[in-house]
Amino acid sequence: MTASPTDLTTNLPDAHTLTEQGLAPDGNSGSILILACGALAREILALVRLNGWDHMTLACLPAKLHLYPDKITEAVEEAVEKHRAQFDRIFVAYADCGTGGLLQAKCDALGVEMIAGPHCYSFFEGNDAFGRHEDEITAFYLTDFLVKQFDAFVWRPMGLDRHPELLEMIFGNYTKLVYQAQTEDPALRVKAEECARRLKLDFEYRFTGYGDLAGALEGVAEKK
Repeated sequence: MTASPTDLTTNLPDAHTLTEQGLAPDGNSGSILILACGALAREILALVRLNGWDHMTLACLPAKLHLYPDKITEAVEEAVEKHRAQFDRIFVAYADCGTGGLLQAKCDALGVEMIAGPHCYSFFEGNDAFGRHEDEITAFYLTDFLVKQFDAFVWRPMGLDRHPELLEMIFGNYTKLVYQAQTEDPALRVKAEECARRLKLDFEYRFTGYGDLAGALEGVAEKK
């Protein structure tokens, strides 16, 4: 019997905790630390357990850092320095994520690798495939995590809960909401459709699975 995504991510903090606090390493030293965004915790932990990568340990920074991309580079640097002595290698499971190349430069200086791509929407779909969407400048993307945390990451930070009149100003040039699904979850799809209705956008569903994230972690796991 194949394990479900839920089975593979038991004992994981809820989405609110991953947003606000992140995830500390389990206290055990290992050969590889995956230092990730809290928004990727469920997918990474599922891949680690599915593949039996027992030599990997996951730690996550708060997902809310995506609301403040200028703080990501410093937070990653602090975490790398904090945990470096415990692990043989550290892999940073962030893409550029709005840092304008600063995160890649810092990872290079620290001697750690990071995942390729401009953001998680790209590597979930596959960077090559995402790059071929030349007509999607008016698309707004959500992942499983962002569907769950739509109010925390979109509705409230943009002030739409207090000033609904801002909707046209902020989203007037968008035409569709693209839901990149990592899991085949009917309830999440319904919620994503509701997000599109709230934003007054057309809805498009794409099942991406783990995309390039799976290959990136496999490369880290197998690298000597």
